[in-house]
Amino acid sequence: MSAYIIARITVTNPLDYQSYASQTVATAEKFGGRFLVKGGAQQVLEGNCPDRHVIIEFPDRARALEWYGSDAYRRILPLALNSSERDIVLVDGI
Repeated sequence: MSAYIIARITVTNPLDYQSYASQTVATAEKFGGRFLVKGGAQQVLEGNCPDRHVIIEFPDRARALEWYGSDAYRRILPLALNSSERDIVLVDGI
């Protein structure tokens, strides 16, 4: 069953965040990850939301967790943590 990493992000340092974001696709692809949403234009229909959303589809929960814990992702994670405020969840598909 597919699993999805969903991120709600407020970028606080665009230059440093771009350095992080430019490397995420390559790291996720190695684990079967496919970006369905990566930033892009958005329109708020209800409530409050951050300025950026990301959705990555993985073949299953195990592969998503392997990616998140991988050395390649852990190397770039500090860039994200220092340049954004984030809520990230892992959700099973149906």
